[in-house]
Amino acid sequence: MSDVTAVNDLVKKFNQLQQEIGKIIIGQQEAVDYTLLSILCGGHSLLIGVPGLAKTLLVNTISSALGLNFNRIQFTPDLMPSDILGSEILDENRQFKFIKGPIFSNIILADEINRTPPKTQAALLEAMQEKSVTIAGHHYKLDLPFFVLATQNPIEQEGTYPLPEAQLDRFMFSIHLEYPTFDEEVQVVKNTTSNINQKVNSVFSTQEIIEVQKLIRKIPVANNVVEYAVSLVGKTRPKSDKATDLIKKYIDWGAGPRASQNLILAAKAHAAVNGKYSPDIEDVQAVAIPILSHRIVKNYKAEAEGVTVKEIINSLF
Repeated sequence: MSDVTAVNDLVKKFNQLQQEIGKIIIGQQEAVDYTLLSILCGGHSLLIGVPGLAKTLLVNTISSALGLNFNRIQFTPDLMPSDILGSEILDENRQFKFIKGPIFSNIILADEINRTPPKTQAALLEAMQEKSVTIAGHHYKLDLPFFVLATQNPIEQEGTYPLPEAQLDRFMFSIHLEYPTFDEEVQVVKNTTSNINQKVNSVFSTQEIIEVQKLIRKIPVANNVVEYAVSLVGKTRPKSDKATDLIKKYIDWGAGPRASQNLILAAKAHAAVNGKYSPDIEDVQAVAIPILSHRIVKNYKAEAEGVTVKEIINSLF
């Protein structure tokens, strides 16, 4: 199959995927699309929203539509790394036997990831970056494709452990879920208070997802688009000569090189699902906010004046 045919096929399948997910998830179109783009790129996503916005349901529905194995880990203050990765036990023959933890799945829902201490958060780092874990000196490969979709409650700060910058940088997208509109909420209430059960059909196979990830990496990108992405990331750094007055005034730390890599990868995926064979600057802009928002650190002045990261990023376009 040629790359052109593969892209055309991906557009059809992506539309089918959206329809299947739309049977269960009402609204939240932007959150659905960004989550799917991160999966097609092989990246991880952080879903941020108040309770009741269907974050867990969204991840569950996407895993069903993609035909992938799904494990949910509820992060709590007493969760240990072995509760995620697994541990070795002595069997009846007095031999050490490894019992796999819930990390050994295709999609991991890390529910309320900021509720667990840094030691346990760090247990995800190797898995997210290397797609493998090391237990008692033994190396174990994770099943591919592998994605971590973590949720975070932005309003409850008591008993939480903010994610370190190194961990945040491992997430390709930071996706903010908004309240539904009036009509969407009416539809949600109707659907969830009746006995109608919608069945989500699987659109992709595991192997097809891996093939799509390979296809996206093969998509060519013009030099001016790469330079635009790198320049955009460079503008977020207050000590850079490209930084705007707004950045110098409100930002302490800008995004690193991983942001540039993710911008191009996500722009390729965004172009492909929209039927384009190469991304342009518009594709970079379309994915810039969820990729940059968690990599930019605001200062006290921005907090005091109520300036949002979204406003700052939009000013860079």
